[in-house]
Amino acid sequence: MAEASRILQSGFLPPFSHNSPSHRTTLHFNSSYTFHRRNTTIPNTINIQCSSSVSAAETTKPTKTKDIPWGCEIDSLENASTLQKWLSDSGLPEQKMGIQRVDVGERGLVALKNIRKGEKLLFVPPSLVITADSKWSNPEAGAVLKQYNVPDWPFLATYLISEASLMKSSRWSNYISALPRQPYSLLYWTRSELDRYLEASQIRERAIERINNVTGTYNDLRLRIFSKHPDLFPEEIFNIETFNWSFGILFSRLVRLPSMDGRVALVPWADMLNHNCEVETFLDYDKSSQGIVFTTDRAYQPGEQVFISYGRKSNGELLLSYGFVPREGTNPSDSVELSFSLKKSDKCYKEKVEALKKHGLSASECFPIQVTGWPLELMAFAYLVVSPPSMSRQFGEMAAAASNKSTSKKDMKYPEIEEEALQFILDSCESSISKYSKFLQASGEMDLDITNPKQLNRRVFLKQLAVDLCTSERRILFRSQYILRRRLRDIRSGELKALNLFDGLRNLFK
Repeated sequence: MAEASRILQSGFLPPFSHNSPSHRTTLHFNSSYTFHRRNTTIPNTINIQCSSSVSAAETTKPTKTKDIPWGCEIDSLENASTLQKWLSDSGLPEQKMGIQRVDVGERGLVALKNIRKGEKLLFVPPSLVITADSKWSNPEAGAVLKQYNVPDWPFLATYLISEASLMKSSRWSNYISALPRQPYSLLYWTRSELDRYLEASQIRERAIERINNVTGTYNDLRLRIFSKHPDLFPEEIFNIETFNWSFGILFSRLVRLPSMDGRVALVPWADMLNHNCEVETFLDYDKSSQGIVFTTDRAYQPGEQVFISYGRKSNGELLLSYGFVPREGTNPSDSVELSFSLKKSDKCYKEKVEALKKHGLSASECFPIQVTGWPLELMAFAYLVVSPPSMSRQFGEMAAAASNKSTSKKDMKYPEIEEEALQFILDSCESSISKYSKFLQASGEMDLDITNPKQLNRRVFLKQLAVDLCTSERRILFRSQYILRRRLRDIRSGELKALNLFDGLRNLFK
C-alpha cells in the first residue's frame, strides 16, 4: 500500500489546559506489543485523553468528507521532481535514490546507483525536518498553541494544517503538495464499514477508539482554543476533515529520533521509504554528518526499491496506522489480540477484580497471541480466572504477574489448575476462530448490493483488506489451538497414566 513512516510507541495525547506546566508534554507510549511499515513501534492501544469525549453514537453519524485542497493522489509522481529539486536547493545532498512508482507501496525510493551493505543514506539536515520547534509561517497561531501548552501530536497536526492552508506561501509547500490527499488510514472508514469488515478482529475496537480520540482531540482544541481565536483558526480550515488528514499523515509518517532525545519529527524525503518486515534498519540523527540517516543492512542494485523498518508490528497494527496488510505468513512479528474476561458467576469475582485493580488491570483484558505462543501475562490472567476460593492468597500474585509487575519468577506455575487455565485460553481461541470463519465464509456475498462503480471499488478494496487481516489472524489462532490441544492431551494422558499406576499398586497390595 501507500508509503508511511514511523510513530514508535503507544499511548497518545495527554490532557492539556491553560494552567498546565509551561513545557509541552512529550508523548510516551506504553506497549510491549509490536507492528510493519517504516521505523515505528506503535502503541498497543492509542489513547488520546481529552476532556471532550466523543460518544459511540456521535461517531456513528454519517459525515460528508470534504475534499482536502492540498496534497496529491497517493500514487502520484506529479510533484515528486519538484519536491526533490526543492530539497536539493534547500541543502539535501545528492541522493543515490529517486522517487518512483513501485510494486510495494505505490510510491517509494528506488536505487539509482549501486548501494553497498552498511552504507549510510539520506543525510537530511535538521533544517528540512518538521518538529514542534519549527518556525510557523503564521507565528501568532504558534504562539497561542504554546501559550496553552498543547502537546506535540495535536501541536504538529495543527501546524501541518496551518502550513498547508497557506499553499505557496508556506516554506513547506513543495513537501505538502507531495503528501497524499487522503492517506491510507482507518480514520477514513465509516462506523458501518468497521462493523461490517472488522467484526471478527479486535482491531475494530482499537480503530473506533482511535477515531474517537482524534475527534475528541479536535473538539478539545476547537472548544479551548480555536473558538476563542477564530481569526487565527477559522473553522473552514481547522475542522474535523483537515484534522483527520493531518493525523493520518502523522500516524503514517511521524518518526521518533532516539539521538535527538526521542523527538518526534516529519522527515521529508525519508518518509517516502516503504517498509519491509525483513529489514532491520531505521532512521536516526547522525551527529557526525549532522543529518537524518539510515544504514543499509543489505546491498541494492539500480532499479531496486530501498526499504527500512517501521518496527515490529502485527498485521492489525499495520492496517490501523498505514492502511495495508502484508501477505499471509510474511510478517514474523504478526500477532492477534484476544479479549479475556473474568466470569461474573465466579464466587470470588469481587476479590479477583480488586486484585487486578491494584495492578492497573480490569476484569476484561486483551493479550497478544503469536504463532510461537502467548505471553506469560496471559497465562497468569488465566490462572486467576480459573483459581478456586482455596487459592485466594495467590490472587494478588497472579494479578501482579498478569500486569508484568510480579517480583517473583515470571514463569510461575500452578500445576493443580494448569489444565483449567489452558482450557480457558483454548475456549477463547476457538470462539474467536468461529467468528473469523463465519466472516470469511460470508465475505464472498458482500457488496453485491452496490451499484455505484466508485463505491463498489472502495468496498471491494476494504473487504479485501479485512479478508487478508482475518485470514492472517485466524492462522495464528489455528496454530495456538493446535499447541493448546496437544498440551492438554499430554496433561490428560499423564493423569491417566498416574491413575493406572495407582490402580495397579492398589491391586498389588490387596
